[in-house]
Amino acid sequence: MVNDTTLLFDLDGVSVVRVERLGDGSRRVHLVTADEAARACPACGVFASRVKGTAVTRPRDLPYGESRLQFLWHKRRWYCREAGCSRRSFTEQIPQIPAGARLTTRLRGAAGRRIRDAGSTVIQAARDLHLSWPTVMDAFRVQAREVTAEPLPEVKVLGIDETRRGRTKWAQDPETGKWQLVRDRWHTGFVDALGAGGLLGQAEGRTVADVLAWLSTTGLEWRKNIRYVAIDMSTAYRPAVRTGLPGAVVVVDHFHVVQLANTMLSQVRRRTTAELRGRRGRATDPEWKARRKLLRNREDLSAEQFAKMWNPLLGEGKIGQTLLAAWIAKESQGLGGSANCCLCRTVRRWWGAVGRERVDLEWWIMVW
Repeated sequence: MVNDTTLLFDLDGVSVVRVERLGDGSRRVHLVTADEAARACPACGVFASRVKGTAVTRPRDLPYGESRLQFLWHKRRWYCREAGCSRRSFTEQIPQIPAGARLTTRLRGAAGRRIRDAGSTVIQAARDLHLSWPTVMDAFRVQAREVTAEPLPEVKVLGIDETRRGRTKWAQDPETGKWQLVRDRWHTGFVDALGAGGLLGQAEGRTVADVLAWLSTTGLEWRKNIRYVAIDMSTAYRPAVRTGLPGAVVVVDHFHVVQLANTMLSQVRRRTTAELRGRRGRATDPEWKARRKLLRNREDLSAEQFAKMWNPLLGEGKIGQTLLAAWIAKESQGLGGSANCCLCRTVRRWWGAVGRERVDLEWWIMVW
């Protein structure tokens, strides 16, 4: 039975017979089966001809309008009269509402695609569609398999970085009594840094073996197409890249270089104040007043701001001169500093990766 309401509802296999409004303002939709294939026995496939009885189920579907809809599917139970079939009776089912399903197939698909394609969180999708968290998460896993089963897109610049996820879980071996790591709180993500591939994969852990294990799942030709690998100054990722992607150029983003420089500058300020003043910094100290400006780039400071930082420190004696020397080293990325400086040693060790291919990757490095 095809009518305007059925066309508006647009769920294959069922027809709308009537709609009623309840006392609370919600609407109840009565459905009947419209697909002839629904009376085929799911065990033998033979079409049934004798009705055993009726049944009413309440499947849930996508929301319509501001008020919720209640669905009542009036379906029939059939006898299977095939002699060789072990199934004696069955109820009608359609692809959109399989037997025993409480949700329509399109509702589950929409829940999974909200997370996969629209970037919604699981809890937000559950609230919008009035579903539980486990139901939405299961739907997302199904939709995610469609993407993970496809071959990886060609990547020129591979980005590798760690992400903290959950807590570390340990379990005791009942035979040896030793505690073993069951779940690592750190995961390593692999992304298409310059293309539109997005997240390519994620591996538990952030060691050399974890990175190499994920790279081993990719094809040889795919790995050969990678020209650059962008990472932070990680002691684990660089040897993994050298081993798994020997033809790729390692590129370090400038953010971590600047972050390391600012961290060392703050440590110099605290240490110098403690050594020369014998106490922690106070709000009246010139180095304390200039602590924010010391972390900024010279080009980001106006002439007035630079003078307020430079002149008081210059007249403060050894404390100010030490901080200004550290600030100059930070601005020059530590290349002229002492060999014992952690910043200088780190930057010297990584400078080949920091400076390579800066023209091609400059816009991406500055954003990342």
